[in-house]
Amino acid sequence: MRLRVDRERCIGAGMCALTAPEVFDQDADDGRVLLLDAEPSAVHRAAARMAVGVCPSGAITFNEPQSGGP
Repeated sequence: MRLRVDRERCIGAGMCALTAPEVFDQDADDGRVLLLDAEPSAVHRAAARMAVGVCPSGAITFNEPQSGGP
């Protein structure tokens, strides 16, 4: 899993930091999202996915690497 954030789109609701505090935080100056871990460990992936879903502005996205092989 690889996370990306769009700070310009973020409205500072803080749902990400509440849902996955090991992965996200809020900037003390403007309240917008700070990405702490773009590739969270397996133990934090479920919370990170949930944070993507609860973000009211859609400022957080993720990609799952595709498994290779024929």
